Order: sequence, then structure tokens, then C-alpha cells
Amino acid sequence: MKIFFTLAAFVLFSFSSIKAQKKTISLVLTGLKTKAMIFDPVKRQEAITSFCDSVKRVHGLPFVSDDSVLFIYRGNAKKVDWMGDFNGWGYNSNFKNNGTQISNTNIWYLIASFPTDARLDYKVRVNENDWLLDVENPCQQWSGIGGGSPNSELRMPRWQGDPVLNARSDIRHGELKTDILMNSAVLGYQLNYNVYLPVNYKLLGKLPAVYVTDGYEYMHPKLGNMITILDNLIADKKIKPIIVIFIDHREPINRANNKRMNELSMNEKYLTFFEKELIPQVESNFPVIPENNSRAILGESMGGLTAAYFAFAEPRLFGMAGIQSPAFLFRPQIYKLCDNPSQPIKISMTSGLINDASDASRKMKVILEKNACIYHYREVNDSHSWGNWRNLIDDILIDFFAYPN
Repeated sequence: MKIFFTLAAFVLFSFSSIKAQKKTISLVLTGLKTKAMIFDPVKRQEAITSFCDSVKRVHGLPFVSDDSVLFIYRGNAKKVDWMGDFNGWGYNSNFKNNGTQISNTNIWYLIASFPTDARLDYKVRVNENDWLLDVENPCQQWSGIGGGSPNSELRMPRWQGDPVLNARSDIRHGELKTDILMNSAVLGYQLNYNVYLPVNYKLLGKLPAVYVTDGYEYMHPKLGNMITILDNLIADKKIKPIIVIFIDHREPINRANNKRMNELSMNEKYLTFFEKELIPQVESNFPVIPENNSRAILGESMGGLTAAYFAFAEPRLFGMAGIQSPAFLFRPQIYKLCDNPSQPIKISMTSGLINDASDASRKMKVILEKNACIYHYREVNDSHSWGNWRNLIDDILIDFFAYPN
């Protein structure tokens, strides 16, 4: 009884301390280990479950304190580890991602540290085969080509989602022309694109245009959510009304066949398709300004590589390039191409700092500075994910289309 009273008193102290905002990971972990010392296995499991549920209810799991995180997995397993942006989904061996089991329990845990404003995708890997969402964590971010599937999302204390991503009922919404089918003689196959038209576009005359690679993903509410962003920015007069063309790289009759890796790999034929077919068709059917200084190209990852390639290879087509987490290392010849532009180009470039493209982007930043390009460059404590890119789309659009002061 004395032992039980001592343990009970300690756990009460531990949880009271947490509740009083002394949210240290050591208290939570010590509380769990203390519960594991209860002799009766039924009472032990009940105590552990009650303690975990209380921590989850009051503070949430993973348990975050300042720059430290306690991940918890509850389940029978021989091995548990955590895979995600923080270890490059397994490619960065320097991050220690192996879980530790608390003796006499089915509780596994991992302690890690991240910047206090970081946001990261992850999954729990059980027995090296089963990749699971963290059932303790309600936050998720969708990722992957074509929508993919959700990942669990770690949000550190100072991370904030952008309110521009919230759909609003108090504003008017633009019009979307979907699945416009075209036959490309240049590419030798069919493809789709979608067009966003701002409110009252018929009364506004000709408007600037943005061509968006990976358009399906940029449009998807769980990925880029760019339609909502456009509606909000235009309604709040943070940008001028613009027309946006979302190119879909998926084959129209077989959406599982995504051609982005071929089309977006500094593909000269794909650039010719834009010049000879897509841009002329768009300008024949929609009221866009037919000038390069009113025409932008936007993309992430391979699309970011393509945005730089299009703008610097043919500046008479695109006077602006939005570049997110660019895959410059996939085609390092991009640096030479951008090193001597025939005219200044407006660039807005972003990158995450955690296993993303910051090194490659900083190298390009030096080239942009040397060539007197007009550029904005932003880095965030995030990784190669739509959770990163969606939060910065509005910044890029404001860089290019803000009303003059």
C-alpha cells in the first residue's frame, strides 16, 4: 500500500504539474514508466491507458514542449520507428528515429527536437512493414502525386496555418472551367487543363495570367487549395484579379497515369507545346493579356524546376516565375541556363529548411542576385510537402500581382 500510495501521489503530482503548464516531456515519460511498475497487469494497463488518455485530452499527442516532442505509439510490436520529413522518409540516417519500448507495456516512444515554428509530415512504421497514421494525432496533411493519401502532421507551438486557406461564405467566388480537353500535335497526345476566372471577369477587360503545373494538386482542397486562396486574395484586394490556368499532367482517360516526371524535366517539347499550342489556345478563348510581363508560370518540386526553365529559356513567354522547393538537382544544368538571362525576370522562390531544397535554392539565389533579377526568396521550417507549399502560395501571388502602393 505504501508503494502504491507513493506512486499514485507521484503520478498526481506529475499530471498536476503538466496541467499547471509545466509541460516537460520528462514528467510525462516518468509518469508512464511509473505506471509500468504496477504489479497487477490489469491495473497496470488501466493506469497507463488512463494516463495517456488524460495527457492526450489536456495537451494532445504527440506531446510538445517548446522545441521538444514526445511521440507515443500504443500497440503490440517488435519494432516501432517514426518516418517522415524529419528523416527524409528514411533517406537521412543522421536522424535517430527508432522507438523505445517501456518495459512491461505496449508503449513505444520517441523524443526529438525541432524548430518551434516547424510543421512536418510523418507516419508510424511498425515492424518495418506497416506504415500507419498516428491514431493519437488528429492533424493530417494530404500529400503525394494526384492526391495520394494523408500523413500525420506535427505542428510545433509557433507554427501557424495561413487564414487565407479558409473558405469563406461572406465573399463572392470565381468561376472554374474544368477539364478542358485539347489534342496536342506537339506532344502527340490529349491532355486536360482547368481555368479559374475571377468574379466579374467579363467586365474587367484583359487580365494577367498564371500557368500552374501540377494543376490538379494546386487546385485540390486538401493539397494546394489554390482556388480558395485566389477567391480570398481577390476579395480582400490583396492582388489584382487574375486568370489562372491549371495544367493536369494526368492522362484524361487514365488518371492513374501521371506524366509529370517526363513533362517537367526541362522538356524542350513541353515548352514548345506551351508556346505553340497551350498559350495561343488560352489567349483565343479567355481575356488574358498577351504579354510576357503579365504572364507567370508557377510550380513546385519538378514544377519549380520547370518554372525556372520556362522563364529563362523563353523570357518572351514568361516574365514571372513562382518556384517552390525546386528540383534543381535533378537537372543541374538549370544553373547555367539561368546565369545569363537576356532580360530581368521576376522570381518568387520558396523552400523548406528540413530535408527540402534550400541548398539548391540558395545556389540559384546567388545567380539571381548576380543577374539583377527582381526576386523574393523565403525559407520556412518545413519540408517537401503540400503543407509547406500551400502556406506560401499567397505570398508568391502578392509578389507578382499586388496592387501598386
